[in-house]
Amino acid sequence: MAVATLCGVAQVRSSSSDHRYKAGDDVPLYANKVGPYHNPSETYRYFDFPFCSSAPVKEKNEALGEVLNGDRLVSAPYKLEFLTEKDAEIACKRKLTKKEVAKFRTAILKDYYFQMYYDDLPIWGFLGKVDKEGKADPSDYRYYLFKHLIFEIHHNKDRVIEVTVRSDPNALVDLTEDEPVDVDFMYTVKWKETNTPFEKRMDKYSLSSSLPHHLEIHWFSIINSCVTVLLLTGFLATILMRVLKNDFIKYAHDDESADDQEESGWKYIHGDVFRYPKRKSLFAAALGCGTQLFTLTIFIFILALVGVFYPYNRGALFTALVIIYALTSGIAGYTSASFYGQLEGENWVRNLLLTGSLFCGPLFVTFCFLNTVAIAYKATAALPFGTIVVILLIWALVTSPLLVVGGIAGKNKKEEFQAPCRTAKYPREIPPLPWYRKTLPQMAMAGFLPFSAIYIELYYIFASVWGHRIYTIYSILFIVFIILLIVTAFVTVALTYFQLAAEDHEWWWRSFLCGGSTGLFIYEYCLYYYIARSDMSGFMQTAFFFGYMACICYGFFLMLGAIGFRASLLFVRHIYRSIKCE
Repeated sequence: MAVATLCGVAQVRSSSSDHRYKAGDDVPLYANKVGPYHNPSETYRYFDFPFCSSAPVKEKNEALGEVLNGDRLVSAPYKLEFLTEKDAEIACKRKLTKKEVAKFRTAILKDYYFQMYYDDLPIWGFLGKVDKEGKADPSDYRYYLFKHLIFEIHHNKDRVIEVTVRSDPNALVDLTEDEPVDVDFMYTVKWKETNTPFEKRMDKYSLSSSLPHHLEIHWFSIINSCVTVLLLTGFLATILMRVLKNDFIKYAHDDESADDQEESGWKYIHGDVFRYPKRKSLFAAALGCGTQLFTLTIFIFILALVGVFYPYNRGALFTALVIIYALTSGIAGYTSASFYGQLEGENWVRNLLLTGSLFCGPLFVTFCFLNTVAIAYKATAALPFGTIVVILLIWALVTSPLLVVGGIAGKNKKEEFQAPCRTAKYPREIPPLPWYRKTLPQMAMAGFLPFSAIYIELYYIFASVWGHRIYTIYSILFIVFIILLIVTAFVTVALTYFQLAAEDHEWWWRSFLCGGSTGLFIYEYCLYYYIARSDMSGFMQTAFFFGYMACICYGFFLMLGAIGFRASLLFVRHIYRSIKCE
């Protein structure tokens, strides 16, 4: 249902830009936003800066995803009629005050760029340049504003195929001094014919991430991950199978020998291994949220692989995330309530409230803080009141009811927990364990291997989400995701076995925490990326980066934790079915 909905959205959006024009027709040119090149979250409305316009500025109606993406499209001051060439035509004139000169100068110093859309094709340019040549002292730098833009537009008969913009290096306005300045904003338009078909006009953006040297790195990443995974999982599987085989033979021999022989190892705790975990309501809620996020990720991959998220399909990803998360909330309610029922839980209302707030709660708190920061900065990342109301209505009218419906269905399922062994009345005491068998060291060991399988691909994803690089190789990303799931499941199973072999029967939470620990490694990578790989700066950008990445990594923690626990549960049931236990 969610896939069909989003595919419909994509078709509508792609057809809306399928315009045919005649000579002299107005082709829509929208100015989007302005911001520092190295701070992708810190963007402002185009006319927050002292540009001018000869006609009244009109705002474009935007979809939910576009608003969430920080897009605020308005009519640009330049008129680019179809097949109409212009040479140094004046768009408008403006006398800049001292304050406006200082604002432009600060923007030029911070490498501010502008973004526009011409017939739904993106174009960018810088506001100006800093002349540092031969000047050691920053106070001697000269600041210049570009006042003349040159648009080069390619067309195939009656359709726009490609557009580029560059600044005339000879048409500069010196803004070094705090003095009022008269600026004539000019533009030139050149038209050229091309044979590129309209259907392939977005290919140049997609192909930028598929260049041979990029593909080589991606394939090297996959081969490296596969070899690492095969070697380590093969090594662990061989050891685990051999040890388990010896265990089965030993326990079978013990059963045939004297009954009073003392048991040891994982068989010794068969009366405690299926004892329900502490805080079972929270555990079931975490499992439900993790299962929902896993389903969400699979749907997003399906949409990506069928081509919905083509480059600069503004806001498509955010729209997909909101709609699919809302529609899959029933999965979280059903999984959580049914598992809570298997654990003989009774307060299912509290369990559903926990499930509904476990991921949404921290995300909402983070959003409120970051939206307040964006409002203080007057940035486009600040959501309008109407958009916040729409999101709250989606949560109230779709997400919450589906969560409750799923919860009721899960509660009424009344399935018993399938435990191969009876649980003893009193829990056995866990023997003293060395430090490396404690929870935190085990989490560190569990998270390192899955993280090592994905860390090369992480750089490209970060450069796309928190930079200006385009990422379109979703097939490779999907392969990496599958590798991540396999490694997470296998490592968690191995650590669960070693935990049980040490006669520690509290494996439920441990398997979830070990499975999800990769999320903590990804957050540590965020710190490395921020310091070593990016030029982000300023309070707003830092807050947005670490705030939203904390939510994403928390989501990964819940999703991979659910995968790790499910794999461990299958394994534990299997080994205890294979022995005779009373």
